[in-house]
Amino acid sequence: MNSRFLDFRSDTVTKPTAGMLDAMMSAKVGDDVFGEDETVAALEQKLSTMFNMEAGLFCPSGTMTNQIAIKCFTQPMDEVICDQTAHVYRYEIGGIAFHSAASVRLLNGERGILTPELIEPEINEDNIHYPNSSLVVLENTVNKGGGKCYTLNQIAPIHHLCNIKGLKLHLDGARVFNALVATGDKASTYGKYFDGISICLSKGLGAPVGSVLLGSKDMIKKARKIRKAFGGGMRQAGFLAAAGIYAIDHHVERLKVDHDHAKALAVALAKTSYVKSIMPVETNILVFEVAPGSAQKFVDQLKEKGLHCNTTSASTIRLVTHLDLSQSMIDEAIEIILHL
Repeated sequence: MNSRFLDFRSDTVTKPTAGMLDAMMSAKVGDDVFGEDETVAALEQKLSTMFNMEAGLFCPSGTMTNQIAIKCFTQPMDEVICDQTAHVYRYEIGGIAFHSAASVRLLNGERGILTPELIEPEINEDNIHYPNSSLVVLENTVNKGGGKCYTLNQIAPIHHLCNIKGLKLHLDGARVFNALVATGDKASTYGKYFDGISICLSKGLGAPVGSVLLGSKDMIKKARKIRKAFGGGMRQAGFLAAAGIYAIDHHVERLKVDHDHAKALAVALAKTSYVKSIMPVETNILVFEVAPGSAQKFVDQLKEKGLHCNTTSASTIRLVTHLDLSQSMIDEAIEIILHL
């Protein structure tokens, strides 16, 4: 067993940097449920301004921000439209049904990317037999799609369709900063198109905990009450919010390094005999299909060599690059891949 631990399982495994820890330790805090934590307020204001939204709400996780948004934008017996790979559907333990009593209309986008042409035929007409189509959810980047990005040019026509059909549009922006770095789009333009945006701080940005939900002032007022009902009201949360502020100030532009690392790994995998196909790499997620045998067998063999990763199906494997993986660690991983 290799003594060095190369962890490619997820970009959620990062540890706070020294600078981030210093920011956390020096944060000014108060009771945020009473609205008295100035560092939480600063984080919420920072992101709402950046994305041109009216207000923000700091929560423990992206699952919570997504589920709060869905509850804000739907009523029982409504229907949510999303891709069949969407995190809000696959990995949030049936929260749409549990919290919002809404059904889900699943679409099959190319690598999880939806289009107006896919969405429009699935919007229900006003009929006593049908749930009310009330919300479209997009995911950027698409986790199951190998980190594929929406561009603003793809988002704009979806927003236009939702606007004329009377649907709300929410963004699960779990890795939205990866998308912004990859596409060159402006964060401030997102506010034109979305009614709600969930921004995760604990993935590529490297904060230990937290996501922020953005929306209108009225929507966030409602969301704050739902957060309380979900048990998500935190007290001196500024210690965590400070990590998010530090991450936004210091860890956004460096995401390109993670993208370059993922592309370098893809080049190495393409040279091997055990890889059947590789999804085109746009950001920090690399998904590949193995040729012979099961994916789990290869995951186990890689782990024996010191490279930890996960399967995404019986035949596919995912590697995720992040700020805790240095160039030398990427080089070591490439050697393991080439000589497996």
